Amino acid sequence: MPDKEDAGGSISISTGEKGEARLTLAGRICLDDVASLTQQVDALFARNPRRLTVDLSRLEEADTSGGIFLLTMEDDARRRSIPFEFVDMPQQVRGIIDLLDRDALRPALPPAVKSENFFEAVGKATAHFFRDIGQTITFGGTLISEFVLAVLHPSSVRWKDVIVYMKKVGVDGLPILVLISFLMGLIMAFMSSLQLKQFGANSYVASLVAIAMVRELGPIITAILVAGRSGSAFAAEIGTMVVNEEVDSLTTMGFSPIRFLAVPKVLAAAVMVPLLTFFSDLFAIIGGMCVGILGLGLTFHTYEQYTSWAITITDVMNGVIKSFVFAVLIAGIGCQRGFAVRGGAQAVGDATTSAVVSGLFLIILTDSTFAVVFNYVKW
Repeated sequence: MPDKEDAGGSISISTGEKGEARLTLAGRICLDDVASLTQQVDALFARNPRRLTVDLSRLEEADTSGGIFLLTMEDDARRRSIPFEFVDMPQQVRGIIDLLDRDALRPALPPAVKSENFFEAVGKATAHFFRDIGQTITFGGTLISEFVLAVLHPSSVRWKDVIVYMKKVGVDGLPILVLISFLMGLIMAFMSSLQLKQFGANSYVASLVAIAMVRELGPIITAILVAGRSGSAFAAEIGTMVVNEEVDSLTTMGFSPIRFLAVPKVLAAAVMVPLLTFFSDLFAIIGGMCVGILGLGLTFHTYEQYTSWAITITDVMNGVIKSFVFAVLIAGIGCQRGFAVRGGAQAVGDATTSAVVSGLFLIILTDSTFAVVFNYVKW
C-alpha cells in the first residue's frame, strides 16, 4: 500500500502475513524530503513489525541528509529489536553512508551515575568545608587590605555607591524591621505577663522586654533581616556580574573588583545595621508598652521608669558592637559568595542561598562568642 509523498522521494510499504514489512524507497532523498519520510517511518515503527526490509533498488540518489536518514532508520530498528536489512543498495548511496560516522550520529547516553558510599560522601563534604573556609579567610584578608587602602586613599572609594547601599540596607529595610520588632515586643510582653501577673509582678514586664531586646534579640533580629534582604542581594548582584564577565572587565581596566564592588557594600552595612538595631530595640519596647498600658494597667511613666532601670549604657553599647560585627560578616560573606560564582543562573541562585545560610550561621556563632566574652569582660 503506497503512501503519497512529494516529488523528491517516495515510500511504499507492504506488509506480509507474518507481520514482516517491506519498505521501498524511490526517487531522490534530499534534505527537503527527510522530515516527511521520517514521519512515515515512525508510523511504521509504531505498528511494531516483526521484521523490516528496506528495498533501495529504485532509489536514484541520496545526499548526506538522505544517508543520515537511512542510518537513523537502521539504528531505530536495532533499538526496538526489529531485524533489519538493506537490499539492492546503489553504489552512490553506499559511498555516502561509508563517509558518515555512525558513532557521531547516535545520541549520547547520559553518563552513568556513580553511587558514593558513606565515607566518600563524608570525605568530599569535609574537603569542601575546609576549602570553603580557606576561600573565605583569603577573601577576608583581601577585604581588610582593601579597607586599609581605602582609609589611606578615601578618594578611591565610590562614596555615591555607599549612599545608595545605605538606602537599600537601612531605609528600605526599616518598615519591615519596625513591624517585626513591634510585634516581637508585643508578644514577649503578653506571654511574660501571663506568668508574672500570678505573682503581682506586672511591672517587671517592662524590664524583661527591655533587657531581652537590647542585649540579645534586637541585634539578632536585625542581623537576620539584613542577611535575608541585603546579604542575598549582594551575592546575587556580584554573582551576576561574574557570570556576565563584568568583574573580569574591571580587572582588565585596572580596577580592584573587591574595592570597587565589596567595600561600598560593607561600609554601608556597617553604618546602617547599628542604626537599625536601635530602631528595633525602640519599637520592641513600644510594643511591650502597648501591652503594659492597655492590658496590664501600667502607666506610661511606670513602664518608662522600669525600662530605664533595667538597661544601662553598657547594654546599649554591647548591642551596637554586636550589630557592627554582624553587619561586616553579613556583607562580607555575601560579597564573597558572589565572587565565588562559577557557572550560570543556577550558580547565582546557589550562591544567594549560601550567602543567607552562611550569614545566619556566622550570626549565631558570633553571638555565642559575644555572650561568653561579655560574661567575663566587665566594662
